[in-house]
Amino acid sequence: MDRLWNRNYCKVMTANFTLFFAFYVLTPLLPLYLSEHFGATKDVIGLVLSGYTITALLFRPFSGYVVDSFPRKTVLMIAFGAFAIFFAGYLAASTLLLFMIVRTLHGGPFGALTVANSTAAIDVLPSSRRTEGIGYYGLSNNLAMAIAPTIGIFIYQLTDSFEFLFWLALIVACAGWLVDATVSIGDRSDFNLGSGPSRRFLMSGPGPKIKKLSWDRFFLVRGWLIGVNMVAFGFSFGVLSNYLAIYGKEVMGIMGGTGTYFMLCSVGLILSRLQGGKALRNGRVTHNAGEGMVISLVGYTLFILMPTLAECSMVNVQWSMALGYYGSALLIGLGNGHMWPAFQNMTINVARNNQRGTANSTILISWDIGMGLGILVGGIVSELLGYGAAFWTVVLVNASGVACFFLATKAFFLRRNLNESVY
Repeated sequence: MDRLWNRNYCKVMTANFTLFFAFYVLTPLLPLYLSEHFGATKDVIGLVLSGYTITALLFRPFSGYVVDSFPRKTVLMIAFGAFAIFFAGYLAASTLLLFMIVRTLHGGPFGALTVANSTAAIDVLPSSRRTEGIGYYGLSNNLAMAIAPTIGIFIYQLTDSFEFLFWLALIVACAGWLVDATVSIGDRSDFNLGSGPSRRFLMSGPGPKIKKLSWDRFFLVRGWLIGVNMVAFGFSFGVLSNYLAIYGKEVMGIMGGTGTYFMLCSVGLILSRLQGGKALRNGRVTHNAGEGMVISLVGYTLFILMPTLAECSMVNVQWSMALGYYGSALLIGLGNGHMWPAFQNMTINVARNNQRGTANSTILISWDIGMGLGILVGGIVSELLGYGAAFWTVVLVNASGVACFFLATKAFFLRRNLNESVY
């Protein structure tokens, strides 16, 4: 069997972890920073933070085209360099307007970088291990999503310094750039195409040289419903990651529990690999997707119901609240660990080999739309109706995504799937 954990794949995964770590080490604390440092209101916080995601969204389609059309290593290094430099802008932003401009523009290189790096990961994987490898690659950014906020909150509590966190993000991003600089991607003609079904899948459609510019070079039209479905799950995580700290403090009375919450999310992500790894190796991506989204829905529902359930409990209210709060973290981590790599695999497997960048940009566009809407809508709803209403919105949107998958998306994927070894 071909080697999965080759040197270049490990480097790309490490770089992916650093870029998401640099991003998420700041995410749960930025609402507090904007509130305390600039006196921003809840709706203004949502507006400022959503700008990053909106800009990333605007860059995604062009990033997929550029990654598929130009040398990927060059695109990767330029995008990573720009992504790292923008962290210095946070240190220099002395007003809310300047911070909003820097934060909004920062989304551009982030959007390009995530597409370029994930496409590089696919290129350095042996074709026979690609489905499994994509799953593990997704785990690297999921782990960063879970671990980085924990570390960021711990450092802030220890130092009471946002400036220190901005420097940390800058240093980590620069380290990721250095790691990616040593990756050898090779020419597209050198990619391992494998044999049998995998080769037929990779060779389907025209060769990698792109001569015609069309809408399908910017967004994977063949996978549109998969992308629409992903919006619901991005929305849910957008609200959770940005408003968890404030909700836990103001509504649930849990002080300093955000770091532990995200740490338990990471435990769930690790468990998802142990539980779902075999299914991915066997190509059962729809099974993993369905299982993951249902587990996540249970987690989000438990999270918002806990204040009510705790009041009805015969045991200590605070203990019951904490049990449900941290239990939901484990469930959401476990569910997302199943769902994300499955959706990424589905998108890639409805794309032809010269559309890998476009496929990656499409699934990330969908996640960005969801995240942006979650941050923006979450801020507006919480300002008007409170944080409880914002998280009930999360449950409703997430449930709609689950229903969409089982009623339409699963069959949509199976009809358009180009890889017979994945189902």
